[in-house]
Amino acid sequence: MLEVNFTPFPTLTTSRLILRNVKLSDGPEMQFMRSDERVMRYIDRERTKSLKEAEDFILLINNLEKENNAVTWAICTPENSKLQGTICLWNFKKPHYRAEVGYALHPDLQGKGLMNEALNAVLDYGFNSLKLHSIEAIVNPANEASIGILLKNNFTREAYFKENFYYNRKFLDSAVYSLLARDFQFNP
Repeated sequence: MLEVNFTPFPTLTTSRLILRNVKLSDGPEMQFMRSDERVMRYIDRERTKSLKEAEDFILLINNLEKENNAVTWAICTPENSKLQGTICLWNFKKPHYRAEVGYALHPDLQGKGLMNEALNAVLDYGFNSLKLHSIEAIVNPANEASIGILLKNNFTREAYFKENFYYNRKFLDSAVYSLLARDFQFNP
């Protein structure tokens, strides 16, 4: 069975990014990320309504890391150490060496290749450090930008579920994309 340990926290760096642990002091930026309609457009969950809710979420993800059940990185640049996005590995299926990736980026930074860079670093960590066999992403099928990043990183669509998710008084579709370790190509 897959064994993971996120202590010490696995800080990752790329040519333009630092992926560090999420801190309670990131509360204001987390509140923005989880409430801004541009960020949340294709993320079907309740919006964060207060700084306390954002801080409670940070405590939750920090606790999941301590229990080795998930790992969430704050996406930062060397010039700006504030949280500008997040990327995580979670929903581990340890007997099957599989995890799910999720991510969000500040709207001012979208379209610059930064999320692709962050995703590549996290995939490298997941496959080469954690020894995962596969990583999946569950996306809103209308989120063409996210699907584009996944396809660029050799993910393939595994499934399309019609109206399998209920949110905001509507049944919504979802698509599952996955990448096997043998199909991963590191692009630093």
